[in-house]
Amino acid sequence: MFNLNRTIANPKLWNKRNSQQSRRSPLFFPSIFLISLCFFFFFLTYTPIPNYTIFSTSLKTVNVALTHQYPHCETRFHGEKFLWYAPHSGFSNQLSEFKNAILMASILNRTLIVSPILDHHAVALGSCPKFRVQSPKEIRISVWDHIIELLRSRRYVSMADIIDISSLLSSSLVRAIDFRVFVSLWCDLNVDLVCSNGLNVPPSLVESLKQCGSLLSGIDGNINQCLYAIDEDCRTTVWTYQNGVDGMLDSFQPDEQLMKRKKISYVRRRRDVYKTLGPGSKAESATVLAFGSLFTAPYKGSELYIDIQNAPADPRINALINKIEFLPFVPEIVSLGKQFASQTMKAPFLCAQLRLLDGQFKNHWKATFLGLRQKLDSLRQAGSQPIHIFVMTDLPQGNWTGSYLGDLAMDSANFKLYFLGENDLLVMNTAKKLALARHGLRFKSFPGSMDAVAKVEKHCSLDILPDVLLYIEETICSCASLGFARTTGSTIAQSIEVMRKFGLCSSPIRTAFAL
Repeated sequence: MFNLNRTIANPKLWNKRNSQQSRRSPLFFPSIFLISLCFFFFFLTYTPIPNYTIFSTSLKTVNVALTHQYPHCETRFHGEKFLWYAPHSGFSNQLSEFKNAILMASILNRTLIVSPILDHHAVALGSCPKFRVQSPKEIRISVWDHIIELLRSRRYVSMADIIDISSLLSSSLVRAIDFRVFVSLWCDLNVDLVCSNGLNVPPSLVESLKQCGSLLSGIDGNINQCLYAIDEDCRTTVWTYQNGVDGMLDSFQPDEQLMKRKKISYVRRRRDVYKTLGPGSKAESATVLAFGSLFTAPYKGSELYIDIQNAPADPRINALINKIEFLPFVPEIVSLGKQFASQTMKAPFLCAQLRLLDGQFKNHWKATFLGLRQKLDSLRQAGSQPIHIFVMTDLPQGNWTGSYLGDLAMDSANFKLYFLGENDLLVMNTAKKLALARHGLRFKSFPGSMDAVAKVEKHCSLDILPDVLLYIEETICSCASLGFARTTGSTIAQSIEVMRKFGLCSSPIRTAFAL
């Protein structure tokens, strides 16, 4: 190997050699110099290839080698099997995926690894209708990287810190484990050190993080009795359960024009998730089953990725499907939302949910304000004034001037507007309560998990309070007795509609997270 510390011949010796070889071509030494320079830079920049990327021609040999290389693959949970997935996009989409993950984990009898809430659009899937999405492996890698970033910056908030799943756990409809706790045990990883050192993570820990992330993301492929990484996504698969013939074509396929323009040849098939990934399948023996995205939505008479509306022969899963249609926020959030509606508003009110700045919505102000105007005109004709309005919008108050919102704010004789900001005392107090409650760590324990939980609680406390404004606003809107003026196409509006449908505001408030 090239030795950077070797002794270089002195100029006198080189001159002597030159005089002895004067009869050689004048290009000889420049050529030697250039070749030497190339070798120098090659070895200087050479980085050994990690062992885990070197595969033999035998898949069985690869799996055995990787199993020995990764101590993470040893079974540490006494036969317990887990399911992980890669959430993405905004909170409402992440909540939808969380519900689907609960459903998949229950059908396959696996413990759900509960991920954190990712930053808004930190990870994007792409477009299923256009057959332009990140692969499951790519999105798992992106999610892993972002989760590590959340840990290192002490901004990690579990989905179970915000969404109350205690009734599902107590009824044994699903089992769950916190992502941080799982990684600590499965990868033998000191997650507490990631939090403690912030941005100054020791090199050895960085390497451990890379190895664990590579394994969990499926970079190394499937590993016997360790990991089964799902490669199917919405371009090829619609997951079903007890519904139709397994493997049949889905009704939604790419049209010929799209196939020619994008040069794609995808065929979407309906696959029974239990038959494909359950008992008797290749995935069954793996400790971890890793999905990519679990986002779905109705599209052209079908579903983009998951079509499990009921389970004709499985009453337990039917009960779960009904339960997860509405998962409430944790008591701290619900309590404050109801309190604001009753003690601050002090009168029947309308909720105006106005999404104006994000994505497609910034181009539809006119239609959004028209819906609100029509709702208010109807209320003015039917009742007393002023009309109380709770405004939920992403448009800063300083930018209301010149818009319909600004007009409403100026007309105090007919309208009384209320709104909350992230720095309001009520909001900040609720964020502090959630940071202390740590609902996401209050799951059933596994061997060794209590120590891992204690380390996470001690070293991974939040440096920045969680952003809870959206959740409180949604709860307040669910209590709006004069109605709900929504932004068409907004997933936030859909969430509020579900909350109103299930009467969140009229239901009693739970005061504890009890299993």
